[in-house]
Amino acid sequence: MPTIPVLRPICAALVMCVLASGAAPAGGRDAAAPEGFIALFDGRSTQGWHLYGRRGQPVAGWSVRDGALLRSGAGGDLVSDARFGDFELRLEWKIAPGGNSGVFYRVREDDAPIYHSALEYQVLDDRRHPDARNGADRLAGALYGLYPPAGAAARPAGQWNAARIVARGDRVEHWLNGVRVAAFEIGSQDWNARLARSKFKDWPGFAGARRGAIALQDHGDEVAYRNIAIRALDR
Repeated sequence: MPTIPVLRPICAALVMCVLASGAAPAGGRDAAAPEGFIALFDGRSTQGWHLYGRRGQPVAGWSVRDGALLRSGAGGDLVSDARFGDFELRLEWKIAPGGNSGVFYRVREDDAPIYHSALEYQVLDDRRHPDARNGADRLAGALYGLYPPAGAAARPAGQWNAARIVARGDRVEHWLNGVRVAAFEIGSQDWNARLARSKFKDWPGFAGARRGAIALQDHGDEVAYRNIAIRALDR
């Protein structure tokens, strides 16, 4: 019957969502996403997202413009309803001149600020934001405060950049515009040495979660995100 091949991809997509989070991410197969991925953003609304620590409440400070999620006012970090363990995340970001933001992952929502526990893929205007002068581990594509990006440069403010994060257990990779710019292993000798020299050493919950949400940082500046898609890598 002609309905069978249609039902199979729908069921497969739903199973992937359930395995990843117990709830279907926004967009699903109706939003544009690479094959094997699920769209976290439907291009039209903030469905599937909530403000950090405020699940179920109206989203403030974030809007949708031209198919992108835009931080347009004070609100807070925008967190996915769905949670993931091992994953590959792909998205595009565009920062305003002098702007700062970030993509948090394996977010654990509690009473502490999000950066006390979650890892951050840095999003920055490297040319204008003063944090770029505080060290290479503040540049776009870095694991903020720990691993600087190498081998690629972010496009100028106002232009779209492609980001990719791959997390398998303790091993994580950051990609920027098609280049792997950082790779590290949580708990390794190198990791522990860097952690001991950082501000994160005073936060016992930092990088402790192996499952959590994705979040877009409200750092007070205008930033846009689009084509946000993820696939679970859990076996």
